[in-house]
Amino acid sequence: AVACGTKTACRLKRLRPDAEIVLIDKDEFISYGGCGMPYYLTGDVSHIDELRRTTFYVLRDEKFFQEIKGITTLTKTLAEEIDRKKKVVKVRYLESGKMEEIPYDKLVIATGSVPKIPPIPGVNLDGVFTLSNLHDAIKIKERLVSKKVERPLVIGAGFIGLEVVEAFGESWELPVTLLEYFPQVLPRFIDPFISRIIENHLKTKGVNVVLNARIKEIVGENGKVKGVRTENGFYPADLVLLATGVKPNTELAKKAGLFVSPNTEGIVVNERMQTSDPDIYAGGDCVEIKHLITGKGVVMPMGSLANRQGRVIATNIAGGKATFKGTVGAFILKCFDMAIGGCGLSLEIALSEGFKDATYALNIQHERAHFFSTGCSYYSLVFDKRTTKVLGFQTVGPFTDGTLARVHAISSILPSTPTIEEISSLELPYSPPFNTALDPIHVTSFIAENIIYERFKPIAWDEIIERLKKKDDKMLIIDVRNPNEVKDITQKYPNWINIPYQEARRKIKDLPRDKDLVVVCSVGARAYEAARWLINEGFKNVYVALGGIVLPKSWGVEF
Repeated sequence: AVACGTKTACRLKRLRPDAEIVLIDKDEFISYGGCGMPYYLTGDVSHIDELRRTTFYVLRDEKFFQEIKGITTLTKTLAEEIDRKKKVVKVRYLESGKMEEIPYDKLVIATGSVPKIPPIPGVNLDGVFTLSNLHDAIKIKERLVSKKVERPLVIGAGFIGLEVVEAFGESWELPVTLLEYFPQVLPRFIDPFISRIIENHLKTKGVNVVLNARIKEIVGENGKVKGVRTENGFYPADLVLLATGVKPNTELAKKAGLFVSPNTEGIVVNERMQTSDPDIYAGGDCVEIKHLITGKGVVMPMGSLANRQGRVIATNIAGGKATFKGTVGAFILKCFDMAIGGCGLSLEIALSEGFKDATYALNIQHERAHFFSTGCSYYSLVFDKRTTKVLGFQTVGPFTDGTLARVHAISSILPSTPTIEEISSLELPYSPPFNTALDPIHVTSFIAENIIYERFKPIAWDEIIERLKKKDDKMLIIDVRNPNEVKDITQKYPNWINIPYQEARRKIKDLPRDKDLVVVCSVGARAYEAARWLINEGFKNVYVALGGIVLPKSWGVEF
């Protein structure tokens, strides 16, 4: 009775006012905005009840659903078993211990998810938390308010992890450590060349980011947490938050004999959200749904999807014909004053899923006219070079609505498997205070098109930096920025020369033809044009540094 369950119940009551509907939940808190819990910790949400109120400020408690919605609501009531033959749910009232059987015609399982607890010693120590419900949020906030926290530590650099380090670090001004098992933040969702921007941003905000962290144990003393030990060191902490992901809560479904995916552990449903028993529906974090790019089953624990699924379930129970086709995994999150969003597949996942011709186009651009600029944003389109089909999109930028707008646009068209040409043909509105004449989506698709038709050869900064370290004299970097921007670099690296953009057309003919010519500018636009001039002059090994010099600088690289 948090998201999918309450959405189903309320819509069904509107469609069928005569229906007898029963909501069952083991908790006392129901129908709350769980995704807002990190912002209760930051203080943006001043009171926990704000997460439980309607838009017209009525508390969504048991009384609200019973008296206003007309829905029988049983809180502090555990659903222990489903008897599919008798069509009853066996429940236990937690306060009294009394058992009862509640009959049903149609049943909806919306049991959500439970935290993935890593199999390490110390997870039960006092001071170790998850953030999976309002009780957790209240306990953590109480510790913060009572000044009992001096050194918080977060395990896991996923969505919750990034949102919570902001609360600890910025709102409470505490030195916070972030440990991540993988070699990047937001693994699987964001590619490394984008994640490094986020990692550096976290570091500039004072977060101690530790990647490739192999945790051995959470260390305690007298039952209280004292820190975390990894293979490479010890990190003191008096509060540890486990932000290591969630898994579907399918215990009730398994016990009832419903089909649960062995791969994702989610309850298998059809497009009508019916389980293997047509009289039992399921939705929310506990179900497996179709990924619309790979066609495979996935678990996608997102409140937006849970609410949409609840609407579909209610429509079908009421006699309608609604379907939930699947997901492209659209997401958006705030990380300090940065917005991060995306949809579809990252390049890493696309390659692992068999898209062997997958590659990416990277664009760095102001999200509105430069004279109204809020700063640069970074855009990456993942696509199949052979078919030109778009596979995914990622963006990082200032905390404005611009990031959300671009994710909206791509995620809306992505289910129809658009080509790069179709993305470049999108009609997107323009006015200088809101956008650029050519939207960043357009420009990113143009870069992708140029890669597809091999109008230039992209080169990644990782390769450039590695060759600089090795003093590879076969590589010559041609920097077409203004002389005052490159003086220090050209003095440091003998194979890094400056030919200003305004002079490049005249001077490029004299460049050596036996070297790999890497053209660099601020973000890539001037470099691409200069590369075209070189190619027209018959130069063969011409490369453009993707993202320009701005990209590695956003990683914290100093030249």
